[in-house]
Amino acid sequence: MKTLDIIRHAKSSWNFQSLDDYSRPLGVAGRRDLKKFSKYITKHNLTAPELIVTSPASRAFYTALHLADAWEYKEESVQLEAALYHADEEETIEVVHEYGHISHLAIVGHNPGLTGLINVLSKQFLENLPTCGIVRSTFAVDSWEEISPETIMSQYRYFPKIL
Repeated sequence: MKTLDIIRHAKSSWNFQSLDDYSRPLGVAGRRDLKKFSKYITKHNLTAPELIVTSPASRAFYTALHLADAWEYKEESVQLEAALYHADEEETIEVVHEYGHISHLAIVGHNPGLTGLINVLSKQFLENLPTCGIVRSTFAVDSWEEISPETIMSQYRYFPKIL
């Protein structure tokens, strides 16, 4: 069995015009949503992934670190993966395939690639993965290469507006 958490970074700030896209920090709404989600994780004992892999872009990296704190996951165990920065669904699934030894993996990245990945792997269409949204899917497989809509066992969607 494999469990995949697909996490879109929290809302970023556009208040620093001198920063490039890669460097944009989390905004007020993003930090608020992460705080709300952290409380949800703690209250409902949402299982921590074995490994968190994130895009190194500032907004994704700090989203991953904040969630790692909520899961009581060691900060130094969060892995940076440059290929996740604005990756499409095919590039993202290639990253997932690299972690065959992991049973529960979380990836933190960007749209539209993450929404595309969810729609490739799911039987339920998702129009848009919102910022700070998490989709947790469990698959009845032994290998990441086998994950597909046919092997999905369950899927939970956690979005800031519905928490």
